[in-house]
Amino acid sequence: MSTIDGETLTVGTATAAPGEVARGGIPAGDLAGGVKVEIPVVVINGAGPGPTFWVNAAIHGDEPEGPLACMLAQKEIDPAALKGAVVMVPCLNPLAFSAAERGNPLDTFTYDMNRVYPGKPNGYFTDRLADAHWQAMKDVADIEISIHSGGAHSFLDKAIFVDERPESVELAKAMGEGWGCIMSNFSKTGSPMAALNGAGKTGITVELGGRSATSPERFRWVGEELAKSIVNICYHYGMLDGQATYPDPCYKGVQEALLAPASGIFLPEPGVQFLTMMNKGDRIATIVNIFGDEMAALHAPADGMFFGLRALPNVNLGDWCCFFNKVEGLRD
Repeated sequence: MSTIDGETLTVGTATAAPGEVARGGIPAGDLAGGVKVEIPVVVINGAGPGPTFWVNAAIHGDEPEGPLACMLAQKEIDPAALKGAVVMVPCLNPLAFSAAERGNPLDTFTYDMNRVYPGKPNGYFTDRLADAHWQAMKDVADIEISIHSGGAHSFLDKAIFVDERPESVELAKAMGEGWGCIMSNFSKTGSPMAALNGAGKTGITVELGGRSATSPERFRWVGEELAKSIVNICYHYGMLDGQATYPDPCYKGVQEALLAPASGIFLPEPGVQFLTMMNKGDRIATIVNIFGDEMAALHAPADGMFFGLRALPNVNLGDWCCFFNKVEGLRD
């Protein structure tokens, strides 16, 4: 990893001297009505030398858990005690976030930024927004997490995607206690994680939250859990003094998306739990019709655990229902 040592750090319009915090934005173009678009950024520049840890949130506009996590984590990071730097982008896709949609509703060609990242400077608007962010991040970040949730359509419990390099798995484990659902993702493009890994750095994608966890208490809990992980990463890499925690048990696996085999009402099996080992063939949910007749059932496709379920019970044939981690074994 590179080391920041007594240097002023600038990202976009945010410039922080050692031991300071600065806010600003990454300029990303204008809209037809004259509105200037920029990506918000917070630079926490530590007083001592260390790596640069970059946090990305809200690349999907219907996932507000990441911005909350950044707000809460910033309160726990004292720049005078920090070694290295923490850069937070609480809202990577501000137009999508303002519309509370997964992508920018003004851009129908590259709607989902997390499929076109790192974009291109002469592409559609979302391409250009992604490129502006990439140009700001690529030479600054050493390690990076992209915070996601189930957004408007689902709830996802604590889950992580890595590219299986040792440094990637190390960063995943540094998320702390309870983050033992760690799955393989070898995609080379499309997301900040993939782009940064392709540049020889280390990025991971983390999931927590979604539509069925937006009550005041539950939303706050999700933000606090993610903020604790941001601070725990700082502990692990020696950026802050403190004792890091780690997941135990810690699983290796691959994701499978389970789709509805029938239309009706989606009813999870009584007693099933997120992130709990199941046997192949165990029933996850039943789909009944509007009269209560059983139409189909969802079963575990392998030994493993589910980490995501749809939020709305009404379901049509072929709709997404569940994310399942097909567990391949325990990690060391």
